[in-house]
Amino acid sequence: MASKLRTCFVCWNLSGFNCVNLSNGNGRIVRVSFPASCKMRHRTTLSLQHKRQQIKPSTEVGLRQNKDEEEDSEVSSNNDDSVDNTNETKDSVDNTNETEEPLVININGAELAKQLSGKQCEDLLGMIRNAEKNILLLNQARVRALEDLEKILAEKDALQGEINALEARLAETDARIKAAAQEKIHVELLEQQLEKLRNELVEKGGTEARYEELRDLQNGDLRDANPLSNKGIIHSLTEELNSLRTENESLKNDLESFKTHISVVKNDDERLVALEKERSSLESALKDLESKLCSQEDVSKLSILTVECKDLSGKVENLQSLLDKATKQADQAVIVLQQNQDLRRKVDELETSLEEANIHKLSSDQLQKYSELMKQKINVLEERLQKSDEELNSYIQLYQKSVKEFQDTLDTLKEQSKRKALEEPVEDMPWEFWSQLLLLIDGWGIEKKISVDDASLLREKVWKRDRRISETYMAYKKQSEPEAISAFLGLLSSATSQGLHVIHIAAEMAPVAKVGGLGDVVSGLGKALQKKGHLVEIVLPKYDCMEYDRVCNLRALSVEIESYFDHQLYKNKIWVGSIEGLPVYFIEPQHPSKFFWRGKFYGEDDDFRRFSFFSRAALEFLLQAGKKPDIIHCHDWQTAFIAPLYWEIFVHKGLNSARICFTCHNFEYQGTAAASELDSCGLVSQNLNKSDKMQDNSARDRVNSVKGGIVFSNIVTTVSPTYAQEVRTAEGGHGLHSTLSSHSRKFIGILNGIDTDAWNPATDAFLPVQYNATDLQGKVENKQALRRKLGLSSADIRRPLVACITRLVPQKGVHLIRHAIYLTLELGGQFVLLGSSPVPHIQKEFEGIANHFQNHDHVRLILKYDESLSHAIYAASDMFIIPSIFEPCGLTQMISMRYGAIPIVRKTGGLNDSVFDVDDDTIPSQFRNGFTFVNADEQGLNGAMVRALNLFENNPERWKQLVEKDMNIDFSWETSSAEYEDLYLKSVERAKAAKRA
Repeated sequence: MASKLRTCFVCWNLSGFNCVNLSNGNGRIVRVSFPASCKMRHRTTLSLQHKRQQIKPSTEVGLRQNKDEEEDSEVSSNNDDSVDNTNETKDSVDNTNETEEPLVININGAELAKQLSGKQCEDLLGMIRNAEKNILLLNQARVRALEDLEKILAEKDALQGEINALEARLAETDARIKAAAQEKIHVELLEQQLEKLRNELVEKGGTEARYEELRDLQNGDLRDANPLSNKGIIHSLTEELNSLRTENESLKNDLESFKTHISVVKNDDERLVALEKERSSLESALKDLESKLCSQEDVSKLSILTVECKDLSGKVENLQSLLDKATKQADQAVIVLQQNQDLRRKVDELETSLEEANIHKLSSDQLQKYSELMKQKINVLEERLQKSDEELNSYIQLYQKSVKEFQDTLDTLKEQSKRKALEEPVEDMPWEFWSQLLLLIDGWGIEKKISVDDASLLREKVWKRDRRISETYMAYKKQSEPEAISAFLGLLSSATSQGLHVIHIAAEMAPVAKVGGLGDVVSGLGKALQKKGHLVEIVLPKYDCMEYDRVCNLRALSVEIESYFDHQLYKNKIWVGSIEGLPVYFIEPQHPSKFFWRGKFYGEDDDFRRFSFFSRAALEFLLQAGKKPDIIHCHDWQTAFIAPLYWEIFVHKGLNSARICFTCHNFEYQGTAAASELDSCGLVSQNLNKSDKMQDNSARDRVNSVKGGIVFSNIVTTVSPTYAQEVRTAEGGHGLHSTLSSHSRKFIGILNGIDTDAWNPATDAFLPVQYNATDLQGKVENKQALRRKLGLSSADIRRPLVACITRLVPQKGVHLIRHAIYLTLELGGQFVLLGSSPVPHIQKEFEGIANHFQNHDHVRLILKYDESLSHAIYAASDMFIIPSIFEPCGLTQMISMRYGAIPIVRKTGGLNDSVFDVDDDTIPSQFRNGFTFVNADEQGLNGAMVRALNLFENNPERWKQLVEKDMNIDFSWETSSAEYEDLYLKSVERAKAAKRA
């Protein structure tokens, strides 16, 4: 579980760096400048959590030669003009446009590597110090932004309080108005009764007694409510009512003004949310720029160039020393030549004197002696002259030889450099490019436009990422096909590849055709082997329900492949395309049953016929395409037919270069059928329906395709070491334990990995906010975003969120998942489930639970699979439950830890190989990464969940450390692919040794 760390220094807010002048020893000056510019905006956030700031620096890096040092000071003087602070109030946000200039790098690696000096290191340190100062300014701006946020929240709370008070006063006023209206009605009724009585007295001419009775009625019932007093009361009530109405209107006006103020605040909220989105995009761009500036591959390339330059520099120095030596020797020869010329002049003078002496006929003995002496001197001088001439010739020859050696060495170095450039694989082209080129060559071979041998040789060049074939492809890309084919055939050589040719034949491949973990393994393992230098190809059925928009350059070949089935030949249309850089072949059967046009991948009554037809057609395609793979890797019962078909039929047809590897991802699904069904694909059921071959161990009249894969394959694997042990038991093997024991020498369990490029919270495009182990604030923000999306309560930020993403089948422990929903609510958490069930009664049961919690604040069930939502749930959840009854490997626990969700799992299969309990003292502390339980019952799950939620609530610091540790665990395919690579190589070597024997 290795943690991978990358370090990068980026200097923000600098308008220019000091240039570094480097000498290359030949009088030339290499000038390196690192100009950069950045504008920073101060933002105010409205989120209840602390938002992370993002800066999108726009950087331009260039290398320039032979500049004056005066420009260094001019560039350096601009370093203080890089930060543009904005107003810190909540209503004024600087909308200064940010410009992004593309990253430009023009580096001569060989020259630059030779010129590194201490001065440049000092300048780089200066740059880093400037970056630290600018980061400090950013932190200060962040503090001010948080203070503004607190002020805005305080103002919002104050406004809310005033609104509540006004609403209370309004309610009180309404109550008083209602009471006054009721009193007015009561008075009006009394007046009507009084008027009625008066009218009766007038009409009947009532007596005094009646009048006294009326007076008593007035005094008793009406009390003091005489007409004049009643009118006064009504008048006073009317005035009070009017005043209350006036006050009510005033309060309503005040309320409207506060609502307007609140709308302004909401508009500010929206503006701040928009700015926050912009900040998120800026951070993403910054991380992309950092990854470009900090690529480990660039560093390794620079190191390689440095070593090569040092070697070349040493050779050139040696040649220079030889040249200097030869030059000195030539100078000495010139001096000797000058001396010889002087001697010749003296000889001439002597000869002139001798002639004069002869003219005068000097006959004295002294003159005779003198003449003899002169002759002796002349002889000596002539000898010296001859010797000097010989030395001069030797010096000239040595000089010419040195010059020739220098030129030869220089030519050799140039040739070696050129040859090395051609032989080295091209690293700057994406895998997508090589996959498309490979598919083009295979198309020519299948369509008989080139021979099988030529296609094989060209495929090897693509395999090695040969520079010449890539340059030829680019040069003839727009030319006619015959011209392109002619150019490609001109490149052929006898070079052989150093890697393996691996072909996966499977029923699934993520992301285009994915039901479970099989699709992830095919794509993840394929890409990992491709990165190791092996040629990897995939063969799939062409389903009508695939995600075709994820396939690049999908096209049909002009030829069709015929394959045997049901005693006749059926045509198959071949499609080619690439998926995430891997070349893929899709087989579309032209069969009247339309085997793969059913709207789903599995679950048909004739699945045995569908996939036996596909397996036969896939091998027929390999044979007719002239492929010579080293390994054919088939997966699960759907393509387990490959093994017996290969050894029983196709080896005898000429497809005999491969070793067969079979991987069973789940031994519960074995692909059994009546023995007679096997005859349809050309296998002879009478020969294979035997106990030591394909006969099902539970029924003698049936065949078992998984058993056939085990018996006929050279390598048999499953997806984790623990599961490999479990399936050797009667309970775990589902009837195949005895077969596995018989073939135990070739059976091994290898733990799957995950695609760490697709599952990476730091770059995941499905997430509202990207984050990593050193910055977990983004995980909190993703949690709030998921709550808003699903309609869950966000009142308590610290409330733990428990998630489960799974197929709802008995294997996954559906009764424990159901129990976990209610247990999470009891423990004060929230629960989210994503998944569906192919079992009708299980699907119906969970639909009832989903309807029950449809409007609940803390539970949500989404009974389907949603790729983008799954990423969001991984990022938002605090805990992830996987209570499987058995689990061959499981990828969700690895993905959840990658996203900082602590797994709660049952100790079985691959879960036991990847999750280790935090409270298990028998496990080294550095490997403890989750919570486990043994028994597949509610009591076991209760214990693990209670421990997990208690740690989350009571020890936040330890929980944070656990999250950071889990996010740094390496669950990539690097280790697993190396184990498969080793199995492949050993199997191929055994086959070669057997042929030699």
